[in-house]
Amino acid sequence: MSMKIRLARGGSKKRPHYAIVAADARMPRDGRFIEKLGTYNPLLAKDAEDRVKLNVERVQYWLSQGAQPTDRVARFLEAAGLKTKAVRNNPKSAVPGKKATARAAEKAAKAEAAAE
Repeated sequence: MSMKIRLARGGSKKRPHYAIVAADARMPRDGRFIEKLGTYNPLLAKDAEDRVKLNVERVQYWLSQGAQPTDRVARFLEAAGLKTKAVRNNPKSAVPGKKATARAAEKAAKAEAAAE
């Protein structure tokens, strides 16, 4: 059975609140889980201590059992010092699209023509 440590959404519409859970990877996002490991409240300020709460001992147990955290949970674990920081590289995320590149070239051509 492959295990995941992931977020399970709760809360009402536009007021999300997440539980950090250990669940079978085959179960749905908000479906059955094995154990609740903590909570995440994205509505709180980023520096609020109640934003992310983790039961560190149980998280370490599930990691030792081979549970794989999702990307967002892995970031929480890195911030808590439970996991080594992974190198993330997305070089195309900062590259402008075709239209923005065309607009920039147009603007540069106009500026060059006006300078002459």
